[in-house]
Amino acid sequence: MKLSEVTHNDPVIITKILGHGSFRKRISEMGFVRGKEVRVIKKTPFNGPTEFKILNYNVSLRQSECEMIEVVPLDEFEINSGNNYEGTIDRNINLINQSERSRTINIALVGNPNCGKTTIFNAISGSKERVGNYSGVTVDIHKATFKSKGYTFNFYDLPGTYSLTAYSTEEIYVRKFIYEQTPDIVINVLDSTNLERSLFLTTQLIDMDLRTVIALNMFDELQKNKLELNQDALASLVGIPVVPTVSSKGQGIDALIDKAIDVFEGKDTVSRHVHINYGKDLEEAIKLIRQKVKEFKPITDKISSRFIAIKLLEKDKQILELLSNYQNFEDIKEITNKEIRKIELLENEDSETVVTNAKYSFITGALKETYNNPEEGKKTRSEKIDSVLTHKYLGFPIFTGLLFFMFWTTFKVGAYPMDWIDAGVAALGDFVGKVLPEGMLNDLLVDGIINGTGSVLVFLPNILILFFFISLLEGSGYMARAAFIMDTIMHRFGLHGRSFIPMIMGFGCNVPAILATRSMRNKGDRILTMLIIPFMSCSARLPVYILIISAFFVKNQAWILIGIYAVGIIFAFLTAQILNKTVFKNKETPFVMELPTYRLPTLRNVLYHMWDKTQHYLKKIGTIILLGVIIIWALEYFPRETKKSPQFAEQIAQIENNRELNENHKEEQINQVKTEQESDRLINSYLGRMGRVIEPVMRPLGFDWKMSIALLAGLPAKEIVVSTMGVLYQSENDENTVSLQKKLNDEVFVSGKRVGEKIFTTPTALAFLIFILIYFPCIGVVATIKNESGSWKWAAFSVLYTTTLAWVAAFVVFNIGNMLV
Repeated sequence: MKLSEVTHNDPVIITKILGHGSFRKRISEMGFVRGKEVRVIKKTPFNGPTEFKILNYNVSLRQSECEMIEVVPLDEFEINSGNNYEGTIDRNINLINQSERSRTINIALVGNPNCGKTTIFNAISGSKERVGNYSGVTVDIHKATFKSKGYTFNFYDLPGTYSLTAYSTEEIYVRKFIYEQTPDIVINVLDSTNLERSLFLTTQLIDMDLRTVIALNMFDELQKNKLELNQDALASLVGIPVVPTVSSKGQGIDALIDKAIDVFEGKDTVSRHVHINYGKDLEEAIKLIRQKVKEFKPITDKISSRFIAIKLLEKDKQILELLSNYQNFEDIKEITNKEIRKIELLENEDSETVVTNAKYSFITGALKETYNNPEEGKKTRSEKIDSVLTHKYLGFPIFTGLLFFMFWTTFKVGAYPMDWIDAGVAALGDFVGKVLPEGMLNDLLVDGIINGTGSVLVFLPNILILFFFISLLEGSGYMARAAFIMDTIMHRFGLHGRSFIPMIMGFGCNVPAILATRSMRNKGDRILTMLIIPFMSCSARLPVYILIISAFFVKNQAWILIGIYAVGIIFAFLTAQILNKTVFKNKETPFVMELPTYRLPTLRNVLYHMWDKTQHYLKKIGTIILLGVIIIWALEYFPRETKKSPQFAEQIAQIENNRELNENHKEEQINQVKTEQESDRLINSYLGRMGRVIEPVMRPLGFDWKMSIALLAGLPAKEIVVSTMGVLYQSENDENTVSLQKKLNDEVFVSGKRVGEKIFTTPTALAFLIFILIYFPCIGVVATIKNESGSWKWAAFSVLYTTTLAWVAAFVVFNIGNMLV
């Protein structure tokens, strides 16, 4: 029978994986191989994905994927005695003391997603000297450098990956980093509670002949769950020293560094080169292919010839490409194809699956000797939590409620520190204005830099709160459940369930969200997701939303904010539907996603990730936004004189010389003339002239030239929209130069048919919000789309499509709004 036919909680055994290509490769590496027990946990409503338990972890599959897996009931499965555990082959090679030639140790952290690898890196880097970003070809990784115990350490936190197959961007990058950068030590971080799944990556590191140390992370959970592991026996078997760690509490970190030094110096008695014994037939094939590969040395100086041979048997295209310049490349291909045909004939199975089965046979045998789970079969804590949070009927309402609470808190709680920052910026502006003499420098600092950047800085609390929630959801494991819950909806609009996670990340910042699409296997799915991510309201737009909503929608502010976010999601889904039926008519990729164990994120990690994301916002304020503010201020400040300047000067002189007016009346009339003079100067400034040029295009939307200029200024970064409005709507008699709400409410047309009428009406404010939501992604997003898609074509399409759609949508909202009001 098929896996799709299995009812709730019935254990079955996998007998065969149907299909081919990427699905077969990925599903096998996730542990869906012959002989493995799998159990249905729950199904989502509307024929959505199903959650399964295999290898002591949870994973979700769509119905279409379940149709490709054949199973039998537990009591009907016949154990094949031919699938024996062969152990390892000890090479008896003494390790060299590397410290004799170098006092620098380069260490790469490698592990599955959600294994605590980055938490270990944070624990290592948290108290050390320097942490920075190490840029790769397509992936940015963190690097920590410090000195300890006579050595200089360089720690690299590589992207989380389940294997070293050339399947995803992360897998390719980790593999290339290892054989191009050749780290001295690889620390393989394992999830202690999920060893059978985690050790698959370890077998590939063993194939690569790397000096490795295993960090047995979350060791406290292993003990708490009463799991029994003979770590010394496991270490001896695989030839890799094992160090228990609890990264969330910083336990075992010093021991891990000490062990890395021992391995580097060749002093560790456990560390040795071993080969996994894959059985007679595979070992003979590996030997023959290795002999051909080793005839020429260049590539085998950096990459193990055994690893190359195994990858050739797995039909790895990237390895074939690396060998394509070899003089005996055709001979290598010939012997490889010959051995593949022989193995597939003997096993009646695809050679990739044969290798994967052999790896899992080794893992199963190794754990049978060293590991015991007396609690096996009992419902785990995560499954109990999932029975509520991903419930067939309650899951979606709970998820919606969490989103509402997140946005409500961002708006309401963030209002208090916003007021404090607002008052602080205003006080700073007043102080600088009084200390410096009147003139251009005073105006630049107060009206330009302080008010411009201050009007963006004031929204920092909102950004911090939003990133806090996103970090909490990611760290707890709930973000993957959100994708599980939403897959049915996503699938109906032609999107992959994995698209949901980058889309949710887009609420923080579109740039890392686009980078997160690397986890998607199909290029068409990936580009489609990139193109709809700009519809997700990033934190850069949040200051504009809050400004307009606070000024014009006093009631139901949280609902208006949620509504704007919801409109963005609707436009994203509609765009996906259109593009999927026109441009991306590709085959679907499998929805295979691990549902990690629920964990309570540590405050330190949440704050670290929150700050890591927020500092980009602060850097933007100090770079792009500051530069934008100065340029906008200069365009607004010059020229200082207009044709009417002498006329205004004459009016002021007449008022001053009028003896019939007392001092209060004189001041009142002079201020009125100065306001008119400033308005005339703004209209005739360089910025005003630019606004006049584009105003006819924006007038049908209800926008005046100042709003048009603010939108234009937001092209480098959306936060500049607020700072530009802060510059344009300045008025000397305002006590608080940062708060724009009152200024926007008081703004009226000074020319044309609507002289004296309010510029911002409810329909205008809504149209402005819609335009901000949809139009031109910021320069950083456009550049990222270009880099990630590999073509300017998709970046240009994103710019033209979103801007055109923004104009049309704002036009519709403005005109329908006017009819209803």
